[in-house]
Amino acid sequence: MMTKQIIVEIFSKPNCHLCDDLKQIIKKVHQDTEFIIKEIDITKDELLFEKYKYEIPVVHINGLIAFKYRVDENEFRKKLKARS
Repeated sequence: MMTKQIIVEIFSKPNCHLCDDLKQIIKKVHQDTEFIIKEIDITKDELLFEKYKYEIPVVHINGLIAFKYRVDENEFRKKLKARS
């Protein structure tokens, strides 16, 4: 049976404490769960910056918004499982 590849996109910006906390949680979960992490700096793209400047960090799982502002490790694990 082939499992669906999970892609986790993190929309963040430099010098953001909430973004750094979120990345640590995601990297912790990544140690025992298989998925691809894509970090996207919104300050390098004007359209993304306008879209997310007041909502970061934002996490997408397979293209769907999973979290804004904060991530809870247990909820993140549940959403990963649900979208796999």
